[in-house]
Parts: sequence; structure tokens; C-alpha cells
Amino acid sequence: MAPRIQSRSVSNLLPYLTSSSSSTSSSIPSLCSSSQSSRHFSVTATQQTKLRRQMFRVASYPRSREPVLSEELRNEVYVRVKEQNKSPRAVSVELGIDMNRIAAVVRLVELERRQREKGNPLALPYARAVHEMIPTTPLAQAGERQIYHEPINDLPVHPATGAQIFYPVPESRPFTRVDAGRVFSGAPMLEKKVGDKITHPSDLAEDIIQKPSSIEWVGKGDKARQVLQPADVRIPHPQLVQLARDRAAFPEERRTVAQRHAERLERQEKAEKERAARTADRRKRSTETIKPPDSRFAFRIQDAVFTEQTVGKDGRAPWAPGRRYGVPRNDRTRGTVKIPTRVNV
Repeated sequence: MAPRIQSRSVSNLLPYLTSSSSSTSSSIPSLCSSSQSSRHFSVTATQQTKLRRQMFRVASYPRSREPVLSEELRNEVYVRVKEQNKSPRAVSVELGIDMNRIAAVVRLVELERRQREKGNPLALPYARAVHEMIPTTPLAQAGERQIYHEPINDLPVHPATGAQIFYPVPESRPFTRVDAGRVFSGAPMLEKKVGDKITHPSDLAEDIIQKPSSIEWVGKGDKARQVLQPADVRIPHPQLVQLARDRAAFPEERRTVAQRHAERLERQEKAEKERAARTADRRKRSTETIKPPDSRFAFRIQDAVFTEQTVGKDGRAPWAPGRRYGVPRNDRTRGTVKIPTRVNV
């Protein structure tokens, strides 16, 4: 049996965990920046936090290379979105954080503030220890350039582009990303007059943002799908492509480039707000809310319209009302072939 470890063998760790001043702290070099020494969630003395950080820097998850947001950067995201009423898209470009992470940070900080208002304790020592063991992305000071936390314009691979297609094109005809998207979607070639108006694939981005219904559809019935748009349109921040083009076209006119970019962002945010307002108004008009007296619950009653668009041709569309409540399935029907006869790729 292995000998039991005596308590005196680990007594050297106590200065790092409890002591506010120790002689051993002077022999270990400081490896942390001054920006990390002050955190809003830190309730420990500065010297004690410094000693703990020095202890973890020796061998603290050496393979953890992905940084996390610092506490200051998280609070700045919340302030810009909730207090300054900036759009998540604009905050994502300013701070270099993905829009999905922006939304998650806002919900998390709001939950933390709600817990503080209720007087519930938070796991501050755990949060402090995690921030000491892994790299963090700090918030830039006034006048400094913000370090991007992650790529914000990554585009997932569309399933329609997985097929290998040999499409003959004459050398005299220009073939752009717009044409490639139509080939992958099985759509016919654009007319020459329409194609000549598109000087760059990013020209379609603003038109589609202003009117998403302008995207062409191909196919019929359940197989109908939208024509695949070029990557300049499908990326999370298509306005950055136009910004890069403006910088290349007007290298000496920074004010003009910034003004055009601001106007483009304003039009985009206005279109998104109008679209969200129309959707909310349409939902409100089609739904009746009834709250009985002395009841904690409110019942939302919506009229069910049974048409081919709402329930499908056979009445079993996934979005059809009643599918969850009482619509029988066909797998119990007598004589129904339950073995798959084909595989759709």
C-alpha cells in the first residue's frame, strides 16, 4: 500500500491561498497584466488574488488556447446593447464578437443582475479561478484598438454546395458567384439584362436586406426552395464587404467612407425594425389573448385556417395546427410499406 501523504508535504501551498504577504511570492515573477488584476467580481484582496494567479500560471491548462470574454468586456457588451440601445450587429463589429455570443452575454448578465437584486449569492470564487487559469480577451482602453475576440463573418457550408457539378460555360460569358449559386440550386440562367446590372455579388445584399421576399424560389410544393445566394449576401455582416470596397475605391477619403458605412447601417437597422414590427403586429392581430379573473394563466387563441399553404396537401405538414394534438400518423394504416424504398441524397 502506498504511504499516506503527510500534511506537512503540502504546507507550502498555504501562502498562495491564505497569506496576504509571504516571502515566497517574491521569487515568482509576475506574468499578468495590470488590466486583469482589477475585476468587478473580485472580492478577495489584491495580493491574495495575485498569489493565486501566479500559482495557476505555472501549469494551468496549457492546451487551452481559446480565450473567453473578460468581465469588463462582458459588461461593456451589456451596456452598449441594453443601455445605449445599439443593435447586436453593430456591437459585434465594434468589439469583434459573434452575434450569437452577443445575445448570450446579454441574457447572462441580465440574469446575474436579477440574482443580485434578489440577494442570491453568486459563485464569484469559481468565476475568478476560471478567469485566472484560461486566457481572456480584455476590453481596450480609451484611444486603443479593440482586440477581436473571434471571427465574426464565418459562413457555414451550405448543403447545396456539397454536390460536384460539371457545368459547361463558354469563355466569352462571365461566370460569377451569383451564377454558381443558381447552378447549385437548379435555377435557370439569369437574363442578360438582369445580369449586366450586377457589377459585384455584394450589390444584392442591400436589396435583399430591404426586401427579403425578392429572393427567387425554384421547385414546387414541398420541394420548393430559395435560390442559393452568393457568400457576399449570406455572411452575418455583408456591409463589411461594401466597406472594404469603399476603402479601396476612396483610399484618401476616410470621412466619406465612414459616412457611407453609417448610412448603410442605418438603412439596414431601420429595415430590420420595420420587419420585426410588421411580424409582431401580424401575430397580435391573428391571436386573441384571454385571461380569466383570479387566474395566473393567460390563454392565447389563434384561428386555425386549413388551406394547402397552412396544412399541406395531405393535412399533415409539420407546421400544420393540430399535428401535435390528435392528427393520426400513417404508420398504423393497413398495407402501408414501412421499409424505405429510396434514399434522398
